[in-house]
Amino acid sequence: MNSFSNKITVNPQQCGGQPCIRGMRIRVVDILDLLGSGLNQVQILAELPDLELEDINAAILFARNRINHPIISV
Repeated sequence: MNSFSNKITVNPQQCGGQPCIRGMRIRVVDILDLLGSGLNQVQILAELPDLELEDINAAILFARNRINHPIISV
């Protein structure tokens, strides 16, 4: 089991089935967008007070695992 598996939820009836944080309507992509726009973790926690530091780390790990897969070329 991944270290983010208890933090990231996917519900087809919520946020179009996109990965969210702990069943809230805060999507992983929302956190990544905030990081990408230059906010640090403390600023994100101030912006979204329902989040915990572990939620932000889980979002980063989730995204990393989604894009980090081997491609075998023949």
